[in-house]
Amino acid sequence: MARYGKESRLSPDKVMEKAIEFFGPGGLGLEVKDQGEDCATFEGGGGHVFLQVCEGGKGSEVDLETREWDYQVKHFMGKI
Repeated sequence: MARYGKESRLSPDKVMEKAIEFFGPGGLGLEVKDQGEDCATFEGGGGHVFLQVCEGGKGSEVDLETREWDYQVKHFMGKI
């Protein structure tokens, strides 16, 4: 399991929208197991991605936890 943190210039809502597009059924095809206002859990392929986002500075602070999806999480962090 790996954990990552990232500061983004995007709003928390925009980060969440991009995460669902990237990891969800229309992207990597992971199942959205849980989704709240500030967090989401994606599962599939024997692993998971957990994302939590909150307001921070001039954008948002993003925390990601993953198992089996490290490469894709790093790619996503580069997009936000």
